[in-house]
Amino acid sequence: MENLGKTLKFFSMDSTRLSLDEWVDAADAGLPASPRRSRVAIRAIPVKHRRKVADHLLALSPNDRYLRFGYGARDEQINQYVDRLDFDRDEIYGIYNRHLALVAVAHLAYSVDAELQSCAEFGVSVLPHVRGRGLGARLFDRAMIHARNEGVRLFFIHALSENVAMLRIARKSGAVVERDGSESEAWLELQAASLDSRLDEFLDDRIAAVDYRLKAQLKQVRDLAEGVLQVPQQVRAALFPPAQ
Repeated sequence: MENLGKTLKFFSMDSTRLSLDEWVDAADAGLPASPRRSRVAIRAIPVKHRRKVADHLLALSPNDRYLRFGYGARDEQINQYVDRLDFDRDEIYGIYNRHLALVAVAHLAYSVDAELQSCAEFGVSVLPHVRGRGLGARLFDRAMIHARNEGVRLFFIHALSENVAMLRIARKSGAVVERDGSESEAWLELQAASLDSRLDEFLDDRIAAVDYRLKAQLKQVRDLAEGVLQVPQQVRAALFPPAQ
């Protein structure tokens, strides 16, 4: 029942005590809306943000694409992968920065094999400038909780053996890792859903909703301010056009 106390504490928290700078700094770093919390705001990506997922993956370097997909994915192959994402069947999770761009994305893919319906596979990518903050591990934990609550019993990862970061996350979670040459497989048996795990996911969803709404509002304010600042420049350009 520990998470029940966390949930009640979250909804009773007075967010107005935070300064605007604290909110902006937290949002820009991909951290939770409240810097007093240890959670990272991870949002289930809606289908309307399919293009944002593509932009995130296209921003990966050739080596990062190789580690993420197991081959040097070209732009057209990444676009095809994103076009095939089934947002209704699978879960796509992301961490947004204050510009509402995705800095980290995880794909929880459920098995389409009727005999393996209780299995799900996990894949993740994090942009270089936000690495070292444990975002990949946070996304792993978020996807694992959801899979557990959905009745998944076997959490699976297929990765290149040289993808040390991904395999480290799997090992730290207690997964069994087996290496077969250049490729490795990891699997983790999940416990059945509990009241605690469901409350945990509920709290994660609420934090993500508040965090995204805040970032969207701040972005509107910034865009408006930038538009206002451009007006004097436009006026000066109209009054004093450059000499021909």
